[in-house]
Amino acid sequence: MKIHRLRSIDIFRGACMAWMILNHLIDWWLKTEYNWVYAIAIMIIDPIGASGFLFISGVSIAISYRRRLDKVKESEENSYRMVRNSYLFRALFIFIIAILYNIPIAIALKDPSMIWAWFVLLTAAVSLFLAWPLLKIHKLFRILIALTILVIHFIIISWLLPFQGESNIFGLLFHILYNEIYQDPILIFFPFFIIGTVIGDLIYETIYNNKEDHQNSRFKKRLLIPTILSGFLMITSGVFINFPHFLMRESLSWVIYSMGIDLVFLSILLGIEKFNIFRTKKSYKFLFYYSYYSLTIYLAHNLLYFLFLNQLDLVSIWFFTALSFVSIGFILRGIYKKFGDKASLKLQVGRLSERLTRNIEVRINKKKPKP
Repeated sequence: MKIHRLRSIDIFRGACMAWMILNHLIDWWLKTEYNWVYAIAIMIIDPIGASGFLFISGVSIAISYRRRLDKVKESEENSYRMVRNSYLFRALFIFIIAILYNIPIAIALKDPSMIWAWFVLLTAAVSLFLAWPLLKIHKLFRILIALTILVIHFIIISWLLPFQGESNIFGLLFHILYNEIYQDPILIFFPFFIIGTVIGDLIYETIYNNKEDHQNSRFKKRLLIPTILSGFLMITSGVFINFPHFLMRESLSWVIYSMGIDLVFLSILLGIEKFNIFRTKKSYKFLFYYSYYSLTIYLAHNLLYFLFLNQLDLVSIWFFTALSFVSIGFILRGIYKKFGDKASLKLQVGRLSERLTRNIEVRINKKKPKP
């Protein structure tokens, strides 16, 4: 079965990556007396930041997993063991990259504890490991697991928070699970990844694994309408649970509100693409580069840290962040035209995982007794 690339997923991931980068630039470049502007910007747009990125990562992983399972059924050259090994290798490589990313930060801050900082790369890597056994269970159970993890988080955080920074077993446990609460700790953000896998399964069932003559009807009934309604319900619930403080990051109301935003945003993009409401083939390209080179640009954008460190005011910050967004986009387009997938660290990690998996499979087959 031929799998076409969904532009909606690229637009969503590209928007998340672009916002995370611009978020960092605002934090780095804005004068300290204007930190309140940064705080407001974070509260308003953050649902499509780390939470959105982990959500769409779950969507992509689920689609990739289902596609690979279909290949196992279609060809004897593939096996479930190869699917598993490739998946786990990818998670391992991203985990290693995340730790390597954290080490210079720990050195710069003279704080060894920052090696285990829950920035989005580490959260994504650990989410990949934890999600593997969940991909095989029913979607409803996955939703229940996501809700259970959130309940556990709010119980644990109220218990462990007083021990933050202390040199005892509870302080160590807090460090492992949260490090700093302002980061992207696994117990808060893993549920976004899990829900993403549920949506990914629905996308695969309604768009990829469905007869063409019934595809649009099934897409609307099973995916588009339920996710939009669920999303708006979650947005409304999140707002009223803790109004006017529902935008306080990592609160229960923020989690519900952010999940609703992610569901509605992706559903709208899918609807636009599926029913050809707008011609997205060319217009989405700019965000496509942010998606295609997401891992590459996330690592490389740290080079901009010292460019205007704490130098910009309320006017210049928007000009230079917008200029940076456009400039990075054009640079990525030039890289894409000249180097293509060779410059995509994300794709290279996937290919390395595949290569190691096949090498292991060759060795296993050599050890098997010949008939």
